[in-house]
Amino acid sequence: MQQSNRICVCLRLALLLFCSIALQSPAFAQKRWSCGIAQGTMWETRYYVADTNKPGPVVMIVGGVHGNEPAGARAAEHIRHWRITKGKLIVLPRANNPALKNNSRSMPALPKGRSNLNRNFPKADGDRPKCTLSKAIWELIGSQRPDWLLDLHEGSDFTRINSKSVGSSVIAAKMPEVAELAGRMLDTLNETIEDPNKKFVLKGPPVNGSLARAAAERLKIKSMILETTYKDQPISRRARQHRIMVHRFLSDLAMAAGGPDVLVSDARPDDAIYVAIYDAGGVGGKGPGNLEHDLRPIPNIVLRRVGVAEITGGVLKQFDVVIAPGGSGSKQARALGDDGCRAIVEFVENGGGYAGFCAGAYLASNNYTWSLKIIDADVIDRKHWKRGTGQVKIELTGEGRRLLSDEPGLIDIRYANGPILAPAQDANIPDFKALAHFRTEINKNNAPEGVMKDTPAVIVGRYGHGRVFCSSPHPESTEGLEPLVRQAIRWSAGR
Repeated sequence: MQQSNRICVCLRLALLLFCSIALQSPAFAQKRWSCGIAQGTMWETRYYVADTNKPGPVVMIVGGVHGNEPAGARAAEHIRHWRITKGKLIVLPRANNPALKNNSRSMPALPKGRSNLNRNFPKADGDRPKCTLSKAIWELIGSQRPDWLLDLHEGSDFTRINSKSVGSSVIAAKMPEVAELAGRMLDTLNETIEDPNKKFVLKGPPVNGSLARAAAERLKIKSMILETTYKDQPISRRARQHRIMVHRFLSDLAMAAGGPDVLVSDARPDDAIYVAIYDAGGVGGKGPGNLEHDLRPIPNIVLRRVGVAEITGGVLKQFDVVIAPGGSGSKQARALGDDGCRAIVEFVENGGGYAGFCAGAYLASNNYTWSLKIIDADVIDRKHWKRGTGQVKIELTGEGRRLLSDEPGLIDIRYANGPILAPAQDANIPDFKALAHFRTEINKNNAPEGVMKDTPAVIVGRYGHGRVFCSSPHPESTEGLEPLVRQAIRWSAGR
């Protein structure tokens, strides 16, 4: 009996020690919740709060005020998952949901004089916000009373090149402390930018009627606007520039608990699928967007666009699957460099999923000097890689109908110079399985007839502990094949 009591006491002490340690960890040191504003209207949107219950600044981050400036909304969506060490962090990621859905700077259903949300805030003492959404945002700020407000935007051009645009700048309110911290943010970010014409500059004050100007002058909140540039830059780079600036800002306030490349929540449902879509060098324009459109209906899926800096920095550890979209496989490999390619290979080898579409299938293949060599497939007739674009017909194998779709017969699908694949017979990699074969072909630009027909169009394989899916044609840009794309990603994630 005494021995039993001693065991119980020891167990209770161990439990108390565990709880004590856990309660001191960042995961338990803050409360998180979300609420809606403008509820019951077309402008309804959510904000998120992380509260440490420890003395410190109250910081508010706003994204998506202008719907044609998506990088700010995406960065804010990442930032809302960050952990902080003190104070409170309030994030409104998608301030203007209808405009973001329409990719429009203007607010739909409002007259021209009131359609720019960032001119609808009080311009003078006694003024009121001009529309339902600006009123809801203003009331949120009034109720939370943040010490700092950072509004994430994008300009159309680099301000050092085109002074008519405010792209690549920080626009600070007329407060000494704001300018000081803005300068530190610029110093940190500019270290990551090689082209001097694309480095960020300090501007100010914000335009009258803007959220940042109104918060500073009407409510005495230290405010600034962070402007990236959407001209000729992928979303992943622009969102990361926002994150770098916000992270430096939070670090200066001694609030940052992690790095700038935390993109997802660490509190994830068991059935969640976290997907990283590569969108940097070598990627075609519409590929990442098409993939996002096709994959969003999957329950509990989290989609993030990533660039080379994130991949080489180890961000893939946060994900289940990495997708290499269409474009150019060799240019993707060149942009990723040895470190980026190695990071992808190690991710798959350690159990991650890889899905390559067209260029991504080239990248995964076995017989280019630059290819990842993560699937036992060679590209044949490499001389005629540019064999043309258009609609072709494929037919699923029995395994393809089991894994992707039970649709029998021939399937129309878009083809755009995808690889013609054959077994590589690499003894170090398991053989691939064909999920579909080409039943018609394209042989433009002097490509020989008969080479493409009946070769594998879609294949899967294993590499280390991970799964590899490769499609030579483009189901992600073929209307009606969205379910096939979803099943491909589920399979790649081990679902």
